[in-house]
Amino acid sequence: MHHLKPIRERLGVTQQVLADGIGCTQGNVGHYERGQTLPPEMAARVIAFASGRGLRIGYDHIYGDVPLPRVQIPERVDG
Repeated sequence: MHHLKPIRERLGVTQQVLADGIGCTQGNVGHYERGQTLPPEMAARVIAFASGRGLRIGYDHIYGDVPLPRVQIPERVDG
């Protein structure tokens, strides 16, 4: 079992945006969210995508029961 949908929802993105970000189709994301096995290489892409959007997660967040952290908004540096 994995927790792709809560991760996607925490990021505030659609299935299509996530699919574009991890290099698959929206249909693939839908299948993963409905219980199809999420391969480790795809999980690695999800981790990288989430990290780029301020959500620091690991495999334990995807496959385990580790609670999701909050999205970290980078501090703005002026000038």
